[in-house]
Amino acid sequence: MLKKLHWTNHAKAKMKFYKLSAQRVLRVLHSPRRTEEGVAPKTVAVMQPGSVKASGQKEIWSQEIWVMFQDSPTARKIISCWRYPGMTKPRSAAALNHMRQEYEDYLEKG
Repeated sequence: MLKKLHWTNHAKAKMKFYKLSAQRVLRVLHSPRRTEEGVAPKTVAVMQPGSVKASGQKEIWSQEIWVMFQDSPTARKIISCWRYPGMTKPRSAAALNHMRQEYEDYLEKG
């Protein structure tokens, strides 16, 4: 089932500020490189590198594109999106598992 997308005015303003198109934001949503808990309660943040370069066996990039959203049973609300200069470090596996469990519990209750 496809959820209807709702774009907040804040997200639209950030897209304009960071020169991100709606299609680029949707691409990050559909195939994120990393998923983490958002800073706002009951939100999820997903990331995709701007462009990946191979350096030996390691991939590097100079910027990341992040999208924060919140799901409800019928819609997905895009709250914010931004470019981050550089590479962020992923959170630990234990923290990711904990956040994933909380998110699944939220969806079950929703």
